[in-house]
Amino acid sequence: MSTPAAGGDRGTVPALFSDLWQRDGVADEGQGLPEGWGTPDERQGLPERRGVADEGQGHPEGQGVADDGQRLPEGRGVPDEERLARAALTRLVEPGDEGVGRWLRRMGPVALWRALTGKGKPPPGATGDRLAGCALRAAGVDPVADLALIARCGGRFICPGDLDWPGQLDDLGDARPVGLWVRGPAGLRMWALRSVAVVGARACSDYGAHVAAALGTGLAERGWVVVSGAAHGVDGAAHRGALAAGGATIAVLASGVDVPYPRGHAELIERIGEQGLVLAELPPGAHPTRARFVLRNRVIAALTRGTVVVEAQYRSGSLVTARRAQQLGRSTMGVPGPVTSGLSAGVHELLRGEAVLVSDAAEVAELVGGIGDLAPERRGPLVERDLLDPVTARVLEALSARGGNDLRDVARDSGTGCDEALGRLHELLALGFVERHGDRWELVRPGRPSGGVRRGDPPNRGNRVKGLRR
Repeated sequence: MSTPAAGGDRGTVPALFSDLWQRDGVADEGQGLPEGWGTPDERQGLPERRGVADEGQGHPEGQGVADDGQRLPEGRGVPDEERLARAALTRLVEPGDEGVGRWLRRMGPVALWRALTGKGKPPPGATGDRLAGCALRAAGVDPVADLALIARCGGRFICPGDLDWPGQLDDLGDARPVGLWVRGPAGLRMWALRSVAVVGARACSDYGAHVAAALGTGLAERGWVVVSGAAHGVDGAAHRGALAAGGATIAVLASGVDVPYPRGHAELIERIGEQGLVLAELPPGAHPTRARFVLRNRVIAALTRGTVVVEAQYRSGSLVTARRAQQLGRSTMGVPGPVTSGLSAGVHELLRGEAVLVSDAAEVAELVGGIGDLAPERRGPLVERDLLDPVTARVLEALSARGGNDLRDVARDSGTGCDEALGRLHELLALGFVERHGDRWELVRPGRPSGGVRRGDPPNRGNRVKGLRR
């Protein structure tokens, strides 16, 4: 098979797709490739990636192109004919079609493309109606134009076998994406290795938006990549939180990467494409459908180390993502909300199962991170009782909340002798914790005027703490 020049020089065209070049006014094999096929540095507007001058230069983000414009050694990239076939298949079939995935696994992309377009032996189990439909749709498929378009947008198309392909997507089995259209300067594989999904309700409450933004910021500050679907509500808040912290974020779309959806987030998605990554299974120009949103969620679940759900009703698509993450062996987490809120009902149901309750980014990082990524120990506010020595604290606890106790009762319940108990009671009297009424000792209740015997004037709060610390 003749292959195109990777650096954008005059190259040759794979024979399988030579008719596409002829159709677009480009001559047959042996002629130049479309504009934009070359390396990222040759594409308009695409910055270099983290100090790597070109793709494939000893970096896992390469796509089979070396820094001198030559093809990488065998095994370090996908053949051009296979890349074109996979790009064509993304326009021919719907994402997540496990039947197509089985055919792809058995036949390979080039043979499958031939089979589905009537140029080869039909796939096993394919009906005549399906083959006729594929042949009809294939008439309008032009992977050459799609690859040129994504290159002009500053993006690329990556396939299984590319160095930038995230291996964790292979956990989806036959539902694995045929390929991914990616826009943005970073390397997907490396970012996905340390990523967390934050998903939730589109019509979220102010509480949900606040929590999602705080999670996005906190995770980004800890070096985690925040992955979400760029939808209104929780998704958008999580993306904005990560961007505000100067961190990394990935938007997984149910449309083409050049079709921002929802439209109200066009500016946000554009910013993510500049600072992070925008990716999709669907080719450029494709529009979202209800089914595509659901299928998109499996990519979010498989791509990340764990999924956090912030506000979700019982039938929320976010729960689909979380349950798929559980099936894939990923960590599943939920942020609780008011028990009276329908927006949190789905999260609470998730938490009753295998999901783990989290309240901030530190707890998320503890679950999905490595050894040593521990959340700080949670403690309530320090109170004056915490400063008492153990014996004095036991004497104080021996006093009943209602009525008083005599000395013998206090000594017995605190496990001390009468002399020891009496000394501790006088210490507590001086500190303002107790008062004496004849032979009985009572706790001082806040806000109640003291009617008992006190040693001197009642000390104020500051004096009590000062006395305790002495």
